[in-house]
Amino acid sequence: MDNELTHFLGRERYERREGESNHRNGSYPRDFTLKGIGEVGVKVPRDRKGEFSTQVIPRSIQYEDAIREDLCAMFLAGVSTRTLSMMSERLIGRSISAMEVSEASKELTHAVETWRERDLSGETYKYIFVDGTFFSMRIDGAINKVPVLVAIGVTEAGHRTVLGLQFGDKESASNWREFFKDLKKRGLNAKGVTLGIMDGLKGLELVFKDEFPKAKVQRCQLHVARNVLAKVPRILKKTIGDEIRSIFYACTRKKALEFFSSFKTKWELELPSAVKCLENSLDACLTYLSFPQEEWICLRTTNVIIERLNKEFKRRTKPMEIVAGERSCYTLLAFVCLKMEVHWRSKTIGKVAKNLPFFKELAEKNFTQKKLTVPFITLYYNMF
Repeated sequence: MDNELTHFLGRERYERREGESNHRNGSYPRDFTLKGIGEVGVKVPRDRKGEFSTQVIPRSIQYEDAIREDLCAMFLAGVSTRTLSMMSERLIGRSISAMEVSEASKELTHAVETWRERDLSGETYKYIFVDGTFFSMRIDGAINKVPVLVAIGVTEAGHRTVLGLQFGDKESASNWREFFKDLKKRGLNAKGVTLGIMDGLKGLELVFKDEFPKAKVQRCQLHVARNVLAKVPRILKKTIGDEIRSIFYACTRKKALEFFSSFKTKWELELPSAVKCLENSLDACLTYLSFPQEEWICLRTTNVIIERLNKEFKRRTKPMEIVAGERSCYTLLAFVCLKMEVHWRSKTIGKVAKNLPFFKELAEKNFTQKKLTVPFITLYYNMF
């Protein structure tokens, strides 16, 4: 800071120049907090005219950037602003208000927007999971339930990533259309998408087919099963649920249709609305059978991937009860998305990881009901 003042005045300490009216004028004390040290007293030099302002410790900054980064990390991880305020004096040697924590987290806005608007042209995504979820949010002084649209893409290698987050009515086909158009503007290759997995939201499937003409639609089996069971008496729910499961988990489309034919013959007179509900959604529920068998477990429903992400969203926002606006919501959700992507990197979708094909070969050739032709101990050592 002394060097800054020297540069500002254009001369060294005790140096005099003719015609210069501004001079050094001692210093004033202020407090500044350092990570690992706590609050310290600092003497800030000043000039006689009060024109000098140091950039080393700006007046609006009360602690170093490392502390601000730690506050942001703890806030994103789930520690509320009030709790951080209570813990701050013990952690960093200085009390920080809840408002200061909120202001520190606002500095993440630019990074979050950069992530949300990032280019998607570097990868080809073969599957897209789409859904929406609601959050209680304060808007214009009132608390409202605001939906957020979410899309997760699966690459050719089977890795998952969150493609987009956007505010919009999940029941509105036009909002979904704009959401998909925005993904394509950011570089998403529409021709590479072969399947969309979603629940039966009104108009969503038609919009998806319009925007991704080469893709098929897989309707979430769990959502369809819930809709069917809602039309069934409680005493029959377990029986009907078991029969629906046998249809959805059939090994071939032909077998699934045979199971449904039996189901229809058995229940059409007693439960016509439930049978009709299942019949209307059956084709869309069996689309996954056209894709690799090892990936079926992840393509049947949205629960394995996107519902888990929504659960993590709720877990993070539950302690807050009310999210303070759109930007705050995006910041929290972006952190959850990135955390989930780190977890997803360790495994691809499907039962057998593509980088471990020998496990699949061993399972098919040796670990079935067929007679084991290779001695187990020899097989074990050959694996390594």
